[in-house]
Amino acid sequence: MESQRSFMLIALALVSFLLWQEWQTAYGPQPVTPTELAQAESSLPEAKFVASNSSTPAAVSSTGISDTDVPATLAMQPGISVVQNQALQSERFINVLTDTLDVTIDLLGGDVVKANLIKYPVTEGSDDAYSLLRPNAATLYVAQSGLIGTNGPDANPEGRPLYNTPQRSYTLNNDNLTIPLNWVGADGLQVTKHFIFTRGSHAIEVEQVIVNNSAATAVVQPYAQLKQTFALPDSNMFMPTYRGAAYGTDVEQYQKHSFGDIEDENLRVVTPAGWIAMIEHYFLSAWVPPQDKTNTIYTRALGNEYATIGYTSEPVSIVSGAQAVLNSVLYLGPKDQDTLKLYATGLNLTVDYGFLWFISEWLFWLLQIIQGVVINWGVAIIIITVIVKGIMYPLTKKQYESMAKMRVLAPKMTQLKERFGDDRQKMSQGMMELYKKEKVNPMGGCFPLLLQMPIFLALYWVFLESVELRHADFVFWITDLSVKDPFFVLPILTGISMWMLQKLQPMTIQDEMQKKIMQFMPVMMTIFFMWFPAGLVLYWLISNVITLIQAKMIYASMEKRGIKAH
Repeated sequence: MESQRSFMLIALALVSFLLWQEWQTAYGPQPVTPTELAQAESSLPEAKFVASNSSTPAAVSSTGISDTDVPATLAMQPGISVVQNQALQSERFINVLTDTLDVTIDLLGGDVVKANLIKYPVTEGSDDAYSLLRPNAATLYVAQSGLIGTNGPDANPEGRPLYNTPQRSYTLNNDNLTIPLNWVGADGLQVTKHFIFTRGSHAIEVEQVIVNNSAATAVVQPYAQLKQTFALPDSNMFMPTYRGAAYGTDVEQYQKHSFGDIEDENLRVVTPAGWIAMIEHYFLSAWVPPQDKTNTIYTRALGNEYATIGYTSEPVSIVSGAQAVLNSVLYLGPKDQDTLKLYATGLNLTVDYGFLWFISEWLFWLLQIIQGVVINWGVAIIIITVIVKGIMYPLTKKQYESMAKMRVLAPKMTQLKERFGDDRQKMSQGMMELYKKEKVNPMGGCFPLLLQMPIFLALYWVFLESVELRHADFVFWITDLSVKDPFFVLPILTGISMWMLQKLQPMTIQDEMQKKIMQFMPVMMTIFFMWFPAGLVLYWLISNVITLIQAKMIYASMEKRGIKAH
Protein backbone atom coordinates (compact mmCIF):
# COMPACT_ATOMS: atom_id res chain seq x y z
CA MET A 1 0.00 0.00 0.00
CA GLU A 2 1.38 3.39 -0.98
CA SER A 3 2.60 5.70 1.76
CA GLN A 4 0.18 8.42 0.69
CA ARG A 5 -2.78 6.15 1.21
CA SER A 6 -1.41 5.11 4.59
CA PHE A 7 -1.00 8.73 5.57
CA MET A 8 -4.53 9.55 4.45
CA LEU A 9 -5.88 6.59 6.41
CA ILE A 10 -4.22 7.81 9.60
CA ALA A 11 -5.40 11.38 9.05
CA LEU A 12 -8.96 10.27 8.41
CA ALA A 13 -8.85 7.97 11.44
CA LEU A 14 -7.76 10.92 13.57
CA VAL A 15 -10.52 13.16 12.26
CA SER A 16 -13.09 10.38 12.70
CA PHE A 17 -11.91 9.85 16.25
CA LEU A 18 -12.35 13.53 17.07
CA LEU A 19 -15.80 13.63 15.51
CA TRP A 20 -16.78 10.55 17.49
CA GLN A 21 -15.61 12.23 20.68
CA GLU A 22 -17.69 15.28 19.82
CA TRP A 23 -20.78 13.13 19.41
CA GLN A 24 -20.24 10.99 22.51
CA THR A 25 -18.85 13.38 25.08
CA ALA A 26 -20.09 16.36 27.05
CA TYR A 27 -17.82 19.36 27.33
CA GLY A 28 -16.19 21.38 30.14
CA PRO A 29 -17.95 24.50 31.42
CA GLN A 30 -16.74 27.98 30.70
CA PRO A 31 -14.90 29.43 33.70
CA VAL A 32 -16.74 31.94 35.84
CA THR A 33 -14.70 34.85 37.13
CA PRO A 34 -15.04 36.18 40.68
CA THR A 35 -16.40 39.42 39.21
CA GLU A 36 -19.19 37.58 37.41
CA LEU A 37 -19.81 35.50 40.52
CA ALA A 38 -20.13 38.59 42.72
CA GLN A 39 -22.58 40.15 40.28
CA ALA A 40 -24.68 36.99 40.31
CA GLU A 41 -24.62 36.73 44.10
CA SER A 42 -25.65 40.36 44.51
CA SER A 43 -28.86 39.61 42.66
CA LEU A 44 -29.76 36.54 44.68
CA PRO A 45 -32.18 38.17 47.17
CA GLU A 46 -34.32 39.32 44.24
CA ALA A 47 -34.38 35.84 42.72
CA LYS A 48 -37.19 33.35 43.05
CA PHE A 49 -36.59 31.68 46.37
CA VAL A 50 -37.43 28.15 47.29
CA ALA A 51 -39.24 27.84 50.59
CA SER A 52 -37.08 26.48 53.38
CA ASN A 53 -39.34 23.53 54.01
CA SER A 54 -38.98 22.50 50.36
CA SER A 55 -35.20 22.57 50.42
CA THR A 56 -34.74 20.00 53.14
CA PRO A 57 -33.45 16.60 52.09
CA ALA A 58 -36.32 14.88 53.84
CA ALA A 59 -36.50 11.10 53.73
CA VAL A 60 -39.05 10.77 50.95
CA SER A 61 -37.16 8.37 48.69
CA SER A 62 -35.15 5.20 48.92
CA THR A 63 -31.98 7.25 49.34
CA GLY A 64 -33.45 9.53 51.98
CA ILE A 65 -32.91 12.62 49.84
CA SER A 66 -35.89 14.64 48.73
CA ASP A 67 -36.76 15.16 45.08
CA THR A 68 -37.60 18.75 46.00
CA ASP A 69 -34.09 19.51 47.23
CA VAL A 70 -33.59 22.46 44.90
CA PRO A 71 -32.23 25.39 46.90
CA ALA A 72 -30.86 26.91 43.70
CA THR A 73 -29.86 30.07 45.52
CA LEU A 74 -31.00 31.36 48.90
CA ALA A 75 -34.15 30.30 50.72
CA MET A 76 -36.58 32.73 52.34
CA GLN A 77 -37.32 31.71 55.89
CA PRO A 78 -41.02 31.32 56.73
CA GLY A 79 -42.62 33.02 59.68
CA ILE A 80 -40.46 36.18 59.72
CA SER A 81 -40.65 39.52 57.93
CA VAL A 82 -38.90 40.47 54.70
CA VAL A 83 -36.62 42.85 56.63
CA GLN A 84 -35.68 40.05 59.03
CA ASN A 85 -35.07 37.75 56.05
CA GLN A 86 -32.74 40.30 54.46
CA ALA A 87 -30.87 40.72 57.72
CA LEU A 88 -30.60 36.95 58.05
CA GLN A 89 -29.23 36.55 54.53
CA SER A 90 -26.59 39.23 55.06
CA GLU A 91 -25.18 37.13 57.91
CA ARG A 92 -25.88 33.74 56.46
CA PHE A 93 -22.57 33.20 54.71
CA ILE A 94 -19.04 32.92 55.99
CA ASN A 95 -15.82 33.19 54.00
CA VAL A 96 -12.74 31.02 54.45
CA LEU A 97 -9.45 31.97 52.81
CA THR A 98 -6.47 29.59 52.63
CA ASP A 99 -3.41 29.42 50.42
CA THR A 100 -5.30 27.20 47.95
CA LEU A 101 -9.02 27.92 48.38
CA ASP A 102 -11.37 30.88 48.71
CA VAL A 103 -14.52 29.25 50.07
CA THR A 104 -18.00 30.45 51.01
CA ILE A 105 -20.08 28.34 53.40
CA ASP A 106 -23.85 28.73 53.77
CA LEU A 107 -24.85 28.51 57.44
CA LEU A 108 -28.24 27.19 56.36
CA GLY A 109 -27.40 23.50 56.12
CA GLY A 110 -23.65 24.07 56.30
CA ASP A 111 -23.14 23.71 52.55
CA VAL A 112 -20.06 24.83 50.59
CA VAL A 113 -21.60 27.06 47.92
CA LYS A 114 -18.56 28.76 46.43
CA ALA A 115 -14.97 27.67 45.91
CA ASN A 116 -12.34 29.60 43.99
CA LEU A 117 -9.06 27.83 43.26
CA ILE A 118 -6.49 30.48 44.14
CA LYS A 119 -3.52 28.84 42.43
CA TYR A 120 -5.40 28.34 39.15
CA PRO A 121 -6.24 31.58 37.30
CA VAL A 122 -9.02 31.58 34.72
CA THR A 123 -6.57 32.47 31.97
CA GLU A 124 -2.81 32.76 31.82
CA GLY A 125 -1.74 35.90 33.70
CA SER A 126 -5.26 36.63 34.98
CA ASP A 127 -5.86 37.87 38.54
CA ASP A 128 -9.19 36.02 38.67
CA ALA A 129 -9.11 32.59 40.26
CA TYR A 130 -10.96 29.70 38.64
CA SER A 131 -14.42 29.27 40.17
CA LEU A 132 -15.24 25.60 40.73
CA LEU A 133 -18.33 25.87 42.95
CA ARG A 134 -20.86 28.58 42.16
CA PRO A 135 -24.10 29.56 43.97
CA ASN A 136 -25.75 31.53 41.18
CA ALA A 137 -28.77 29.86 39.59
CA ALA A 138 -27.55 30.02 35.98
CA THR A 139 -24.40 27.95 36.65
CA LEU A 140 -25.26 26.38 39.99
CA TYR A 141 -22.65 24.03 41.42
CA VAL A 142 -22.61 23.36 45.21
CA ALA A 143 -21.46 20.73 47.69
CA GLN A 144 -24.04 19.80 50.33
CA SER A 145 -23.84 17.59 53.40
CA GLY A 146 -25.67 16.90 56.61
CA LEU A 147 -27.64 14.40 58.69
CA ILE A 148 -30.90 12.73 57.73
CA GLY A 149 -32.59 9.74 59.34
CA THR A 150 -35.16 9.67 62.15
CA ASN A 151 -33.55 12.46 64.15
CA GLY A 152 -31.38 14.07 61.50
CA PRO A 153 -31.79 17.86 61.46
CA ASP A 154 -31.60 17.92 57.63
CA ALA A 155 -34.69 15.71 57.48
CA ASN A 156 -36.81 18.14 59.50
CA PRO A 157 -39.88 19.17 57.43
CA GLU A 158 -39.63 22.68 58.94
CA GLY A 159 -36.32 23.30 57.20
CA ARG A 160 -32.65 22.53 57.31
CA PRO A 161 -30.65 23.56 60.39
CA LEU A 162 -29.34 27.11 60.58
CA TYR A 163 -25.88 26.91 62.11
CA ASN A 164 -24.04 29.66 63.91
CA THR A 165 -20.32 30.37 64.13
CA PRO A 166 -18.20 32.88 66.09
CA GLN A 167 -16.90 34.73 63.01
CA ARG A 168 -18.02 35.66 59.52
CA SER A 169 -14.53 35.47 58.03
CA TYR A 170 -11.63 33.09 58.58
CA THR A 171 -8.06 33.07 57.23
CA LEU A 172 -5.55 30.23 57.39
CA ASN A 173 -2.50 31.54 59.24
CA ASN A 174 -1.03 28.27 60.47
CA ASP A 175 -0.83 24.76 59.03
CA ASN A 176 -4.46 23.98 59.92
CA LEU A 177 -7.70 25.89 60.35
CA THR A 178 -10.89 24.51 61.89
CA ILE A 179 -14.21 26.26 61.30
CA PRO A 180 -16.89 25.28 63.85
CA LEU A 181 -20.59 25.42 62.92
CA ASN A 182 -22.96 24.84 65.81
CA TRP A 183 -26.63 23.89 66.01
CA VAL A 184 -28.85 22.79 68.91
CA GLY A 185 -32.28 21.28 68.32
CA ALA A 186 -35.38 21.75 70.45
CA ASP A 187 -35.10 18.15 71.67
CA GLY A 188 -31.56 18.66 72.94
CA LEU A 189 -29.68 17.12 69.99
CA GLN A 190 -26.51 19.10 69.43
CA VAL A 191 -24.50 19.08 66.19
CA THR A 192 -21.12 20.70 65.64
CA LYS A 193 -19.97 20.62 62.05
CA HIS A 194 -16.24 21.21 61.66
CA PHE A 195 -14.65 22.20 58.36
CA ILE A 196 -10.92 21.49 58.69
CA PHE A 197 -8.57 23.13 56.16
CA THR A 198 -4.89 22.25 55.71
CA ARG A 199 -2.16 24.38 54.19
CA GLY A 200 -1.27 23.36 50.65
CA SER A 201 -4.31 21.09 50.33
CA HIS A 202 -7.48 21.24 48.26
CA ALA A 203 -9.17 18.72 50.54
CA ILE A 204 -11.51 19.78 53.35
CA GLU A 205 -12.15 17.35 56.16
CA VAL A 206 -15.77 17.58 57.30
CA GLU A 207 -16.32 16.32 60.84
CA GLN A 208 -19.78 16.15 62.39
CA VAL A 209 -19.89 15.75 66.16
CA ILE A 210 -23.37 14.75 67.41
CA VAL A 211 -24.10 14.97 71.12
CA ASN A 212 -27.40 13.46 72.24
CA ASN A 213 -28.71 15.47 75.17
CA SER A 214 -32.24 14.21 74.65
CA ALA A 215 -33.91 11.55 76.78
CA ALA A 216 -34.16 8.97 74.00
CA THR A 217 -31.80 7.27 71.56
CA ALA A 218 -31.21 9.40 68.46
CA VAL A 219 -30.77 7.89 65.01
CA VAL A 220 -29.03 9.91 62.33
CA GLN A 221 -27.65 9.08 58.91
CA PRO A 222 -24.88 11.12 57.23
CA TYR A 223 -25.25 12.16 53.61
CA ALA A 224 -23.39 14.34 51.13
CA GLN A 225 -24.12 15.33 47.56
CA LEU A 226 -22.90 17.48 44.69
CA LYS A 227 -25.46 19.46 42.76
CA GLN A 228 -24.92 21.12 39.39
CA THR A 229 -26.96 22.66 36.62
CA PHE A 230 -27.63 20.62 33.49
CA ALA A 231 -26.92 23.67 31.31
CA LEU A 232 -23.95 23.15 28.99
CA PRO A 233 -21.73 25.75 27.31
CA ASP A 234 -20.74 25.78 23.64
CA SER A 235 -18.54 22.84 22.74
CA ASN A 236 -15.18 22.58 21.02
CA MET A 237 -14.70 19.44 18.93
CA PHE A 238 -10.93 19.58 19.35
CA MET A 239 -11.06 19.70 23.15
CA PRO A 240 -13.53 16.91 23.99
CA THR A 241 -13.63 16.65 27.75
CA TYR A 242 -16.17 15.02 30.02
CA ARG A 243 -18.43 17.13 32.20
CA GLY A 244 -20.71 15.17 34.49
CA ALA A 245 -20.90 12.80 37.42
CA ALA A 246 -18.66 9.87 38.29
CA TYR A 247 -18.36 7.41 41.14
CA GLY A 248 -16.29 4.51 42.40
CA THR A 249 -17.27 1.28 44.15
CA ASP A 250 -15.51 -1.86 45.31
CA VAL A 251 -16.38 -3.44 41.95
CA GLU A 252 -16.03 -0.47 39.58
CA GLN A 253 -13.15 1.75 40.65
CA TYR A 254 -14.21 4.42 38.17
CA GLN A 255 -17.55 4.76 36.45
CA LYS A 256 -18.87 7.80 34.59
CA HIS A 257 -22.56 8.64 34.95
CA SER A 258 -23.42 11.43 32.55
CA PHE A 259 -26.13 14.04 32.97
CA GLY A 260 -28.07 12.15 30.32
CA ASP A 261 -27.84 8.99 32.43
CA ILE A 262 -29.04 10.93 35.47
CA GLU A 263 -32.04 12.22 33.53
CA ASP A 264 -32.87 8.71 32.33
CA GLU A 265 -32.73 6.86 35.64
CA ASN A 266 -31.92 7.18 39.32
CA LEU A 267 -28.70 5.41 40.24
CA ARG A 268 -28.58 3.40 43.46
CA VAL A 269 -25.45 1.41 44.28
CA VAL A 270 -24.55 -0.04 47.69
CA THR A 271 -20.82 -0.47 48.23
CA PRO A 272 -18.15 -0.63 50.91
CA ALA A 273 -16.14 2.62 50.87
CA GLY A 274 -16.53 4.30 47.45
CA TRP A 275 -16.61 7.94 46.34
CA ILE A 276 -18.68 10.35 44.24
CA ALA A 277 -17.61 13.29 42.07
CA MET A 278 -18.54 15.94 39.54
CA ILE A 279 -15.90 16.23 36.83
CA GLU A 280 -14.93 18.89 34.35
CA HIS A 281 -11.82 19.69 32.33
CA TYR A 282 -8.80 19.69 34.66
CA PHE A 283 -10.85 20.01 37.88
CA LEU A 284 -13.32 18.13 40.02
CA SER A 285 -15.26 18.15 43.25
CA ALA A 286 -15.52 14.89 45.15
CA TRP A 287 -17.03 13.58 48.36
CA VAL A 288 -15.18 10.69 49.98
CA PRO A 289 -17.37 8.98 52.62
CA PRO A 290 -15.99 6.87 55.49
CA GLN A 291 -13.95 4.12 53.82
CA ASP A 292 -14.68 1.65 56.62
CA LYS A 293 -18.47 1.92 56.17
CA THR A 294 -21.04 0.68 53.68
CA ASN A 295 -22.38 3.58 51.63
CA THR A 296 -25.23 4.00 49.17
CA ILE A 297 -24.40 6.03 46.06
CA TYR A 298 -27.32 7.69 44.31
CA THR A 299 -28.11 10.17 41.55
CA ARG A 300 -31.21 12.24 40.95
CA ALA A 301 -32.45 14.75 38.39
CA LEU A 302 -34.17 17.70 40.03
CA GLY A 303 -36.72 18.79 37.47
CA ASN A 304 -35.00 19.59 34.20
CA GLU A 305 -32.53 21.99 35.79
CA TYR A 306 -30.20 20.22 38.21
CA ALA A 307 -28.30 16.96 38.50
CA THR A 308 -27.17 15.52 41.83
CA ILE A 309 -24.88 12.69 42.79
CA GLY A 310 -24.42 11.80 46.43
CA TYR A 311 -24.12 9.13 49.05
CA THR A 312 -25.76 8.12 52.30
CA SER A 313 -23.78 6.22 54.89
CA GLU A 314 -24.87 3.76 57.54
CA PRO A 315 -27.40 4.98 60.16
CA VAL A 316 -25.87 5.74 63.53
CA SER A 317 -27.68 5.22 66.85
CA ILE A 318 -26.63 7.50 69.72
CA VAL A 319 -27.95 6.69 73.15
CA SER A 320 -28.96 9.45 75.54
CA GLY A 321 -25.91 11.27 76.93
CA ALA A 322 -23.52 9.84 74.33
CA GLN A 323 -21.91 11.33 71.27
CA ALA A 324 -20.77 10.21 67.81
CA VAL A 325 -18.18 11.61 65.41
CA LEU A 326 -18.75 11.21 61.66
CA ASN A 327 -16.10 12.11 59.09
CA SER A 328 -15.92 12.66 55.35
CA VAL A 329 -13.64 14.48 52.92
CA LEU A 330 -14.59 17.11 50.35
CA TYR A 331 -12.00 17.60 47.61
CA LEU A 332 -12.20 20.78 45.52
CA GLY A 333 -9.33 21.16 43.11
CA PRO A 334 -7.28 19.94 40.17
CA LYS A 335 -7.27 16.41 38.82
CA ASP A 336 -3.87 15.59 40.29
CA GLN A 337 -3.40 11.82 40.09
CA ASP A 338 -0.81 11.52 42.86
CA THR A 339 -2.99 13.49 45.26
CA LEU A 340 -6.34 11.91 44.42
CA LYS A 341 -5.13 8.35 44.93
CA LEU A 342 -4.46 9.22 48.58
CA TYR A 343 -8.15 9.72 49.37
CA ALA A 344 -9.95 6.78 47.76
CA THR A 345 -9.27 3.85 45.48
CA GLY A 346 -9.95 4.82 41.89
CA LEU A 347 -10.38 8.55 42.50
CA ASN A 348 -7.20 9.19 40.50
CA LEU A 349 -8.91 7.58 37.48
CA THR A 350 -10.97 10.75 37.09
CA VAL A 351 -7.94 11.82 35.06
CA ASP A 352 -9.61 9.96 32.22
CA TYR A 353 -7.22 8.82 29.50
CA GLY A 354 -9.89 6.81 27.71
CA PHE A 355 -9.51 3.27 26.43
CA LEU A 356 -5.73 3.69 26.00
CA TRP A 357 -5.23 4.66 29.64
CA PHE A 358 -2.62 1.94 30.21
CA ILE A 359 -0.38 3.57 27.57
CA SER A 360 -1.17 7.12 28.66
CA GLU A 361 -0.25 6.44 32.28
CA TRP A 362 3.21 5.21 31.33
CA LEU A 363 3.74 8.11 28.94
CA PHE A 364 2.66 10.63 31.60
CA TRP A 365 4.95 8.99 34.14
CA LEU A 366 7.86 9.32 31.72
CA LEU A 367 6.85 12.87 30.83
CA GLN A 368 6.84 13.84 34.52
CA ILE A 369 10.34 12.42 35.04
CA ILE A 370 11.69 14.30 32.04
CA GLN A 371 10.00 17.55 33.08
CA GLY A 372 11.47 17.20 36.56
CA VAL A 373 14.92 17.36 34.96
CA VAL A 374 14.43 19.98 32.22
CA ILE A 375 11.83 22.09 34.14
CA ASN A 376 9.95 22.91 30.93
CA TRP A 377 6.94 20.96 29.71
CA GLY A 378 7.55 21.91 26.08
CA VAL A 379 11.12 20.63 26.19
CA ALA A 380 9.82 17.51 27.97
CA ILE A 381 7.37 16.94 25.08
CA ILE A 382 10.21 17.23 22.58
CA ILE A 383 12.35 14.75 24.50
CA ILE A 384 9.56 12.21 24.97
CA THR A 385 8.81 12.49 21.24
CA VAL A 386 12.45 11.68 20.45
CA ILE A 387 12.30 8.71 22.84
CA VAL A 388 9.02 7.38 21.40
CA LYS A 389 10.19 7.77 17.80
CA GLY A 390 13.48 6.11 18.70
CA ILE A 391 11.69 3.12 20.22
CA MET A 392 9.46 2.83 17.16
CA TYR A 393 12.32 3.19 14.68
CA PRO A 394 12.27 -0.52 13.70
CA LEU A 395 8.62 -0.11 12.70
CA THR A 396 9.41 3.05 10.77
CA LYS A 397 12.28 1.27 9.01
CA LYS A 398 10.01 -1.58 7.94
CA GLN A 399 7.38 0.90 6.82
CA TYR A 400 9.70 2.88 4.54
CA GLU A 401 11.47 -0.20 3.18
CA SER A 402 8.10 -1.68 2.32
CA MET A 403 6.98 1.53 0.64
CA ALA A 404 10.21 1.61 -1.38
CA LYS A 405 9.60 -1.94 -2.59
CA MET A 406 6.06 -1.01 -3.54
CA ARG A 407 7.36 1.91 -5.59
CA VAL A 408 9.70 -0.44 -7.46
CA LEU A 409 6.64 -2.51 -8.36
CA ALA A 410 4.70 0.52 -9.60
CA PRO A 411 5.58 0.04 -13.32
CA LYS A 412 4.59 -3.62 -13.15
CA MET A 413 1.33 -2.65 -11.43
CA THR A 414 0.65 -0.25 -14.30
CA GLN A 415 1.25 -3.05 -16.77
CA LEU A 416 -1.24 -5.26 -14.91
CA LYS A 417 -3.83 -2.52 -15.06
CA GLU A 418 -3.32 -2.07 -18.80
CA ARG A 419 -3.46 -5.83 -19.30
CA PHE A 420 -6.63 -6.57 -17.33
CA GLY A 421 -8.43 -3.26 -17.68
CA ASP A 422 -11.60 -3.16 -15.57
CA ASP A 423 -11.56 -6.88 -14.71
CA ARG A 424 -11.05 -6.44 -10.99
CA GLN A 425 -10.99 -10.15 -10.19
CA LYS A 426 -8.15 -10.89 -12.60
CA MET A 427 -6.41 -7.68 -11.55
CA SER A 428 -6.56 -8.76 -7.91
CA GLN A 429 -5.24 -12.25 -8.74
CA GLY A 430 -2.43 -10.74 -10.77
CA MET A 431 -1.45 -8.40 -7.96
CA MET A 432 -1.35 -11.22 -5.41
CA GLU A 433 0.85 -13.31 -7.71
CA LEU A 434 3.15 -10.31 -8.21
CA TYR A 435 3.39 -9.70 -4.45
CA LYS A 436 4.18 -13.37 -3.87
CA LYS A 437 6.80 -13.48 -6.61
CA GLU A 438 8.56 -10.31 -5.48
CA LYS A 439 8.14 -11.22 -1.76
CA VAL A 440 6.43 -7.94 -0.95
CA ASN A 441 3.85 -7.49 1.80
CA PRO A 442 1.26 -4.93 0.59
CA MET A 443 0.42 -4.10 4.22
CA GLY A 444 4.06 -3.58 5.14
CA GLY A 445 3.83 0.19 4.81
CA CYS A 446 0.44 0.59 6.45
CA PHE A 447 0.61 -1.79 9.39
CA PRO A 448 3.62 -0.17 11.17
CA LEU A 449 1.89 3.19 10.75
CA LEU A 450 -1.28 1.84 12.35
CA LEU A 451 0.74 0.51 15.29
CA GLN A 452 1.97 4.04 15.96
CA MET A 453 -1.56 5.47 16.07
CA PRO A 454 -2.29 4.30 19.66
CA ILE A 455 0.84 6.13 20.85
CA PHE A 456 -0.39 9.34 19.25
CA LEU A 457 -3.88 8.98 20.71
CA ALA A 458 -2.48 8.11 24.15
CA LEU A 459 -0.30 11.22 24.10
CA TYR A 460 -3.29 13.23 22.88
CA TRP A 461 -5.19 12.31 26.04
CA VAL A 462 -2.15 12.98 28.21
CA PHE A 463 -1.88 16.50 26.81
CA LEU A 464 -5.65 17.00 27.01
CA GLU A 465 -6.27 15.67 30.53
CA SER A 466 -3.12 16.56 32.48
CA VAL A 467 -3.69 19.67 34.57
CA GLU A 468 0.09 20.01 34.84
CA LEU A 469 0.10 21.25 31.23
CA ARG A 470 -2.54 23.90 31.92
CA HIS A 471 -0.84 27.30 31.55
CA ALA A 472 2.51 25.50 31.15
CA ASP A 473 5.01 27.82 29.49
CA PHE A 474 7.24 26.75 26.59
CA VAL A 475 9.11 29.50 24.71
CA PHE A 476 8.36 32.96 23.39
CA TRP A 477 4.67 33.24 22.44
CA ILE A 478 3.73 29.73 23.64
CA THR A 479 2.72 30.47 27.23
CA ASP A 480 0.07 27.74 27.56
CA LEU A 481 0.61 24.31 26.03
CA SER A 482 -2.97 23.26 26.79
CA VAL A 483 -4.57 25.72 24.33
CA LYS A 484 -4.08 26.51 20.65
CA ASP A 485 -1.03 28.37 19.36
CA PRO A 486 -2.24 32.01 19.34
CA PHE A 487 -0.26 32.85 16.18
CA PHE A 488 -0.68 29.42 14.50
CA VAL A 489 3.08 29.08 13.98
CA LEU A 490 3.25 25.46 15.12
CA PRO A 491 0.30 24.32 12.94
CA ILE A 492 1.83 25.99 9.86
CA LEU A 493 5.23 24.41 10.50
CA THR A 494 3.49 21.07 10.99
CA GLY A 495 1.72 21.47 7.66
CA ILE A 496 5.03 22.27 5.96
CA SER A 497 6.62 19.17 7.51
CA MET A 498 3.73 17.06 6.17
CA TRP A 499 4.24 18.53 2.71
CA MET A 500 7.97 17.70 2.91
CA LEU A 501 7.12 14.12 3.89
CA GLN A 502 4.89 13.89 0.82
CA LYS A 503 7.70 15.18 -1.40
CA LEU A 504 10.05 12.63 0.12
CA GLN A 505 7.59 9.90 -0.84
CA PRO A 506 6.93 10.22 -4.62
CA MET A 507 3.29 10.07 -5.61
CA THR A 508 2.41 6.63 -7.04
CA ILE A 509 -1.38 6.97 -6.96
CA GLN A 510 -2.83 6.79 -10.46
CA ASP A 511 -6.32 8.09 -9.73
CA GLU A 512 -6.43 11.87 -10.27
CA MET A 513 -9.06 12.47 -7.55
CA GLN A 514 -6.96 10.61 -4.97
CA LYS A 515 -3.91 12.61 -6.04
CA LYS A 516 -5.75 15.88 -5.42
CA ILE A 517 -6.97 14.70 -2.03
CA MET A 518 -3.47 13.69 -0.99
CA GLN A 519 -1.99 16.97 -2.20
CA PHE A 520 -4.59 18.89 -0.21
CA MET A 521 -4.14 16.77 2.94
CA PRO A 522 -1.33 18.89 4.52
CA VAL A 523 -3.48 22.00 4.09
CA MET A 524 -6.52 20.31 5.63
CA MET A 525 -4.53 18.96 8.57
CA THR A 526 -2.93 22.39 9.11
CA ILE A 527 -6.42 23.86 9.49
CA PHE A 528 -7.35 21.14 11.98
CA PHE A 529 -4.16 21.68 13.97
CA MET A 530 -4.90 25.38 14.35
CA TRP A 531 -7.42 24.44 17.05
CA PHE A 532 -5.43 21.68 18.72
CA PRO A 533 -3.59 22.19 22.04
CA ALA A 534 -0.14 23.60 21.30
CA GLY A 535 1.48 20.71 23.20
CA LEU A 536 -0.08 18.16 20.87
CA VAL A 537 0.87 20.11 17.73
CA LEU A 538 4.43 20.42 19.08
CA TYR A 539 4.53 16.64 19.45
CA TRP A 540 3.27 16.08 15.89
CA LEU A 541 5.73 18.64 14.45
CA ILE A 542 8.76 17.11 16.19
CA SER A 543 7.53 13.65 15.22
CA ASN A 544 7.38 14.70 11.56
CA VAL A 545 10.85 16.24 11.69
CA ILE A 546 12.28 13.07 13.22
CA THR A 547 10.47 10.99 10.61
CA LEU A 548 12.06 13.08 7.84
CA ILE A 549 15.50 12.47 9.31
CA GLN A 550 14.83 8.76 9.80
CA ALA A 551 13.49 8.42 6.25
CA LYS A 552 16.63 10.04 4.82
CA MET A 553 18.76 7.61 6.85
CA ILE A 554 16.69 4.60 5.76
CA TYR A 555 16.79 5.56 2.07
CA ALA A 556 20.53 6.16 2.23
CA SER A 557 21.03 2.73 3.77
CA MET A 558 18.88 1.12 1.07
CA GLU A 559 20.80 2.86 -1.71
CA LYS A 560 24.06 1.49 -0.29
CA ARG A 561 22.58 -2.01 -0.47
CA GLY A 562 21.62 -1.45 -4.08
CA ILE A 563 17.90 -1.07 -3.41
CA LYS A 564 16.20 1.76 -5.27
CA ALA A 565 14.48 3.97 -2.70
CA HIS A 566 13.32 6.92 -4.82
